[in-house]
Amino acid sequence: MADHAPLVVSFLHQVYILPNVRTLSLAEIVSLLDDTLYSLREIAGNDLYPKEAREYIEDWASDERGWLRKYYPLESDEPHLDLTPTTEKAIEWLLSLEQRQFVGTESRLLTIFELLRQMTDGSETDPEIRIRELERRKSLLDAEILRIRGGDVALMDETALRERFLQVDGIARGLLSDFREVEQNFRTLDREVRERIATWEGAKGALLHEIFGERDAISDSDQGKSFQAFWDFLMSPSRQEELSSLLEAAFSLEAVKTLRPDRRLLRIHYDWLEAGDVAQRTVARLSEQFRRFLDDQTWLENRRILELIRNVEKKAISVRGTPPEKDFMTLSEPSCEIVLSMDRSLYRPTVRPQFPDRILTSGEEAIPSDLLFEQVYVDKGKLSGRISAALASRRSVSLCEILDAYPLTQGLAEVVVYLSLVAENPKASIDEERSWPVFWTDPEGVVRKATLPEILFFRQ
Repeated sequence: MADHAPLVVSFLHQVYILPNVRTLSLAEIVSLLDDTLYSLREIAGNDLYPKEAREYIEDWASDERGWLRKYYPLESDEPHLDLTPTTEKAIEWLLSLEQRQFVGTESRLLTIFELLRQMTDGSETDPEIRIRELERRKSLLDAEILRIRGGDVALMDETALRERFLQVDGIARGLLSDFREVEQNFRTLDREVRERIATWEGAKGALLHEIFGERDAISDSDQGKSFQAFWDFLMSPSRQEELSSLLEAAFSLEAVKTLRPDRRLLRIHYDWLEAGDVAQRTVARLSEQFRRFLDDQTWLENRRILELIRNVEKKAISVRGTPPEKDFMTLSEPSCEIVLSMDRSLYRPTVRPQFPDRILTSGEEAIPSDLLFEQVYVDKGKLSGRISAALASRRSVSLCEILDAYPLTQGLAEVVVYLSLVAENPKASIDEERSWPVFWTDPEGVVRKATLPEILFFRQ
């Protein structure tokens, strides 16, 4: 137990959980803690927390404490820090001890009914029963449409609206905590794989079978399947736009405005995307470890083969002057016939070509030189500017959305330049399992089509 637990809990809650921040650089979190310590020392004196802010951060991120996770992001030499799942759970537990002014029960009861209805409907195998249930819902919807057309419009009161919004806010923030736990599970697997590779002395096939078995077990587990389904749902641009519009509509309600909600909740789905991308990159690093292990094992095996050949040569040279007295080796033939493929003669044509002796004269026909200048040039900077403009007001944008706003005018060459921008952008994400068609019209009026994977650009 820390001797300054109130400082740890309150500070980490203020800088991570309350603003819904995923990660902070070392310089940023040290600066924030330095400001906090300065304010506390102004009230209680300099003896309250005598150490420097950086010393506290390093202590909290040490292996002994483990309250923060210190790591280096890709292509960055500055350390970053993030909450560990256990720390976040401890803070959430402390927050749950507070007496809440408003405890919503109706929305949670409705959620229970809806989940149970989804379970029963989704597990029903009789088509007739499912059709009857759908017909019943259809009749209820038709009756509601008739009531609305007759002027009977039932509206939620402000209490119901606030209750549902608070439940949405809690679930949305809880998802980031779930992402931290999922990512922690993948990091644990990655660490175990590195340790096994470093200490493995047996056959590589047995190790790969064991590692891939665990990787498949995680993917096939309930957690892995749920995460993949959530990620596929979130990667849909139409779903992102729908969620953005729903959040905007909710924040515009007067009942919600009285709660003074955090405006960062409007961009929560982009925080989910960033957190999910970190988990996906952890899986990619796992695959990279497998590839390096295979490459290293192949090099070691080749080296061992060369050592065996050299040992045979050395022993042959050592006994060359003193051959064995008895028959060392007998052959059924006095010599063996060696046929090398490189000993075959080169092909020779049967007929020698005849070239007539003609004097070449200069031609008088005018050759159009316009073709030399009718080359396709794609302005790479212009396409990069389109991506930056789209990201000015959003955390991410898909390539399909950019092509919808700016249709292709230079055909396949323009598509290739977009793909080169994806390769140069470390923040870009490619989902090979999802694909989208892209169409354009060539100069001859023919409609062309290309199929591209799902590509997302993130704000730098």
